[in-house]
Amino acid sequence: MKRNVLLFGLIIGVILCANMIIMVNMMYSNTDFKGNDVVGYAAMIILFSLIFFGVRNYKNKQLGGYISFGNALKMGSLIALVGSTLYVVVWLFYYYLFVPDFIDVYTEYVLTTCAPEDLQAKTAQLADFKEMYKNPLFVILITYSEILPVGLLVALVSALLLKRMPKPNLD
Repeated sequence: MKRNVLLFGLIIGVILCANMIIMVNMMYSNTDFKGNDVVGYAAMIILFSLIFFGVRNYKNKQLGGYISFGNALKMGSLIALVGSTLYVVVWLFYYYLFVPDFIDVYTEYVLTTCAPEDLQAKTAQLADFKEMYKNPLFVILITYSEILPVGLLVALVSALLLKRMPKPNLD
């Protein structure tokens, strides 16, 4: 189980990290960059769908085609945790070493896309966010909160689809 968790978790994590770095670089290099949250979360769901294949691979090759809901959920959650942890660690290094002004760039981007009537409230909200982002623990928590719930949701769906218990022998 450990091998599958690490293999699939690291594959997910590496692709998520590459996507994150590309998107941040696009935001920095293109002032007209228009991000799309729907596309971003759709990409996460597609990447996290590898959880299904990781659990299915383990079920078929190691468990003879049977896995309980609990074991499938546990394995899927661990894969999501490995991928998300890699994403968080890379973001911490990337943020602190390469884009320490990210919050300023992000704030500018958000404020230029904000409706004029919401500008004052959004400015205050982003100022609070910038202050909280000075704390590395907050950075870790907020980064996990943007990625891990998607992985856990996919792990839950995968466990529901893959659970299969052997039929009891009634003889």
